[in-house]
Amino acid sequence: MPARFRPRVWHDGVSDLPALKLRPRKVEKPWGRRRLGAGFADVPPGAAPVGELWFEDPRGAGAELPLLVKYLFTSERLSIQVHPDDAAARAKGLDQGKAEAWWVVEAEPDATIGLGLTRTLSRDELRAAALDGRLEELVDWRSVKAGDHFFSPPGTVHAIGPGLALIEVQQNTDVTYRLYDYGRPRELHLDEAVAAARPEPFGEGQPAATLEAGRTLLADRAAFALERWTGAGRTTLAAPEGRPLWLVPLGGAAALDGATLAPGEVWLCEGRVLLERGPDADLLAAYPGGAAAVLG
Repeated sequence: MPARFRPRVWHDGVSDLPALKLRPRKVEKPWGRRRLGAGFADVPPGAAPVGELWFEDPRGAGAELPLLVKYLFTSERLSIQVHPDDAAARAKGLDQGKAEAWWVVEAEPDATIGLGLTRTLSRDELRAAALDGRLEELVDWRSVKAGDHFFSPPGTVHAIGPGLALIEVQQNTDVTYRLYDYGRPRELHLDEAVAAARPEPFGEGQPAATLEAGRTLLADRAAFALERWTGAGRTTLAAPEGRPLWLVPLGGAAALDGATLAPGEVWLCEGRVLLERGPDADLLAAYPGGAAAVLG
């Protein structure tokens, strides 16, 4: 069996593959781009626009992982959509629902993200607004810039606007219910979306919290936690079995067990591994199950 497909082996809670560089997979989308930006190569002439890069386990074990990290690249608005929570997803035979968080890497001056509605609607009103197109004007479109971050719980009516490059961290399930798609010839899921939605304003969300110098908690929910690590440090990461840690380099110098990290990469840590950060280091760290002790 080739080494890159070698499965994990755990001994007394320690993985034999404590750090792994994940492999990006291009996903074509009608709202995607050919000039990706964010340090990625352009899509070749004649190829379809790329909307997402999914970072997957090169050993083919991606479906087993609780989280998925993506880059998104937008030239048009994404559909207005909603994701179910764990209970609603399991009622449909899925393993889990879908919570997600976004970190804005690049944003054009007029870029927006839609989060929640400008006013509370009944479910009947939500359905009617989706059918006649008024929903586009009822979404709370917020101006965004590089460095902004958001957590979108299941049930949130949301959409991502054009002119953005984002990092998305999500529960690893491919379940999206479209409410409205601006006339594109794609399937809508009105019954499921209306049932799953919380048709109300989103509010301000969870504020960032400083845990210690160079360590900021951006989101802490039952599905997963997202942190930002900055500045110099030398730390042993200790991801327990079943609760891996994703590292997403944003900039600066950093290394895992001596392997250099670079923007545009995503690394998976499944055991004890040494993280060394230079003074200019900047990384996102995500792990499932809410805030936990991941530092050894």
